[in-house]
Amino acid sequence: MSGGDVPLVVALGDPAADRALVGGKAESLTRLVAGGLPVPPGFTITTAAYHQFIGQAGLQRRLTVATGMADPDDAAVAALFAEQDIPEQVEKAIREGYAALGQGVPYGPHQARPPVAVRSSATAEDQSGSSFAGQHESYLNVRGLAAVLDAVRRCWASLWSARAVAYRARHGINEKDSAMAVVVQRLVPAQAAGVLFTADPVTGERDRMVINACWGLGEALVGGQVAPDRVVLDRATGRGVEYEVGAKAVMTVPAEDGTCERPTPRAMRARQVLGPVHVDELGRLGERIEDLYGVPMDIEWALSEGRVYVLQARPATALPAAPMSREEWNDTRTGDFLWTRSNFSEALPSVMTPATWSLFQKFFVGEAWMGLASIEGHRAAGNIAGRCYVNLSTFTAVSNSKAYMTFVNEAFGPLRADMPIPPLPVPRRKVLWSVLKVTPRFRRALRPYLKDFARQVEATRERCHAVHGAVRAAPTPSAMAELWRSDVDPLLRAGCRLFAAGGRQGGLLALTFPRWLRRHGVSDADIDVLRITAGSDELESLGPVLGLEQLRRGQLDRETYATRWGHRCPDEFEVSAVRPAEDEGWIDRQLAAGEALDHVAGLLARQERARADAVRRFERRHPRLARSLHRRLDNATRALRGREAGRSEVNRAFWVARTFWLRAGELTGHGDDLFFLTVDELLTVLGGDDAPLAAVPSRRAAYDHYRSLPSPPVLIRGRIDPERWAADPDRREDAYDEHGRQNPPGEAITGFPGSAGSVEGTVRVLDSVAEGEALRHGDILVTAVTNVGWTPLFPRAAAIVTDMGAPLSHAAIVARELGIPAVVGCGNATGRLRTGDRVLVDGAAGSVTVLRPAPSDGAMPTGAPADSP
Repeated sequence: MSGGDVPLVVALGDPAADRALVGGKAESLTRLVAGGLPVPPGFTITTAAYHQFIGQAGLQRRLTVATGMADPDDAAVAALFAEQDIPEQVEKAIREGYAALGQGVPYGPHQARPPVAVRSSATAEDQSGSSFAGQHESYLNVRGLAAVLDAVRRCWASLWSARAVAYRARHGINEKDSAMAVVVQRLVPAQAAGVLFTADPVTGERDRMVINACWGLGEALVGGQVAPDRVVLDRATGRGVEYEVGAKAVMTVPAEDGTCERPTPRAMRARQVLGPVHVDELGRLGERIEDLYGVPMDIEWALSEGRVYVLQARPATALPAAPMSREEWNDTRTGDFLWTRSNFSEALPSVMTPATWSLFQKFFVGEAWMGLASIEGHRAAGNIAGRCYVNLSTFTAVSNSKAYMTFVNEAFGPLRADMPIPPLPVPRRKVLWSVLKVTPRFRRALRPYLKDFARQVEATRERCHAVHGAVRAAPTPSAMAELWRSDVDPLLRAGCRLFAAGGRQGGLLALTFPRWLRRHGVSDADIDVLRITAGSDELESLGPVLGLEQLRRGQLDRETYATRWGHRCPDEFEVSAVRPAEDEGWIDRQLAAGEALDHVAGLLARQERARADAVRRFERRHPRLARSLHRRLDNATRALRGREAGRSEVNRAFWVARTFWLRAGELTGHGDDLFFLTVDELLTVLGGDDAPLAAVPSRRAAYDHYRSLPSPPVLIRGRIDPERWAADPDRREDAYDEHGRQNPPGEAITGFPGSAGSVEGTVRVLDSVAEGEALRHGDILVTAVTNVGWTPLFPRAAAIVTDMGAPLSHAAIVARELGIPAVVGCGNATGRLRTGDRVLVDGAAGSVTVLRPAPSDGAMPTGAPADSP
């Protein structure tokens, strides 16, 4: 029926309905019906009917007076509507619409008085900027025409309540533009009801949906009188991932006329309202509704006789800004493998930028590992929560011989009997072919470096200085791109091959020489001193600390120091990390620890004497092997120096790469955003195409996120969820097995024997080298991992204990040179030891014993070493 040309009542779903005619709620329901959503049938009393009603007897003028007072009178407004008759034409339209709702439904004795829901639908509500949620009235279980007409009057009156008027004023909505339609729908006799948010209403995360659910009609939930069940759905899978059971102490149920609240039966309070089937169904409905609107939605729903109904849907207006989307860096998802970061954690101890990870894969893995870089698509190195891990399954696919496994154990840290290495899912013939087909190229590439290693070290150093200067002087982005291809790329390849050649010589001799000594009855203490280099000033790992001592004595100037060692830092491969040569205050901060530097020469001299004594003892016991010993000593010394020199120069080459990124940032104006691009993406930007920069925000978000998490376990078997692991209060830092098969940690703290000697002292746990000022002379330095950036701290320490490392690691090599006891690769020393603990470190046995826990007040105890090495 219509009043003139404008209808007074329209059916829900009528395509002719627009917001001005039916209001926001009804317009939304119309869209839902048109989209095929399960909406209860009903009709809308249009704004034309409302205008007819308030056009009588000057009601509009009287409303303006009543709501224009300083303290609007809601009761007076309600009385104005209650005392006014509904125009006959409007009443007839409502009566016909209401009667139609009772047809075809077995209401029994209530056939002529079907229960309905009567809801306000203002023209300004349910918009993206203003929902008007809770500002206007709704009534459930309304029965009979008189009750429906009364509910319609009260819905109209709610347009003029003090809270609605104030809400419009706050949102700048003109009163002249406001009108009220009313939705009348068949009541859903709900056993359960609730609200579905298609984005997390608390965090704003768009990849999660949240359902609130309670028993009954749902009014208690909307009104805040009940603690509902809360279900979280993962948008990616559509499945519920969290279910919190609420108290649900009360529930809204139908009364004779209207509704009432009753205590929820005790058996129902602790029961889940929704099962998996209905959770999944709500998730699918939420996806469909959000697709219809194109924005996150707030959806009211009801469950009756196993079927879900949508009662209303509006844009979620109070939603927090969506968190920055972030990339996921988790290569454990590629399969069931054993991963370790014990080795490369020295060079890459922190979360890597995408620039560093791409350089590491392209040059280090590609050039230094070649045959093991990838086997049938399974990469030898992976990115897990931003950290670099080695896939041991790829290494052991090549061989499982005892000798090879000893090499793996020595190079990559201790393996665990309770965490066997899963086999690579590749036939052995394909593994061998993957390695053999690149072996000739690998050998050819390394041949010049192995032939004259010392000359190649010097040539690479000179080349780094030249390219570094050329990069700084590059005038344009296009010149930078050309310089990459002509100079920087070949330099990085050369540096990585130099490192591989040094490791091939030094690594093998570092393993075979101690075995030879042990076969001839040499003690662990003598083995350690025989492994040091004669003339340690030539060992690159000690260069930074020896150079500082020379600088302090006036034997070296700052420029020479910066040229020689200014590229070495705690994050040596990380191209975003500042190097000492770039930090004007770095040298002064190191020289401030002058007392420790005074000890370096004495420590080295003591080790030289111990080495000479060990040689004499061997010669007395094995005079016929003396010549063999000296030959092996010379070879081992030369190999170790070469290995450390190669490592220094590859890091110098990576410093050149850092300079390239910095200069590119200057020339393009993109600054440090470029550290979040891969090599190839950076070259694209230098070519004038900025499209790769679109990925920067999500990568920055990932980088910041992973830096906020605790460092992942040293060993990982299978797949790990870094966020879930970090949230576990019982997590282990040493090892994680997806299958939960690892043994519980023992009482003892054990690792690899890094450097022999026994010493008692007080623990100082350091999270980073930046905390080095806290390390006192004679403290036991306990940290996750060390590298050359930590070397200036070593002379202050009575012993070194690390979570990660192996006999060939930096901590072990430098500790042996200085004669400092060291236990490396403990896995969880930083988690089990506290600053202030009194401990006994036995470097030969690879053990740390807690003698006395730290005082509860946090004070540092005092005490002298029990046995200085």
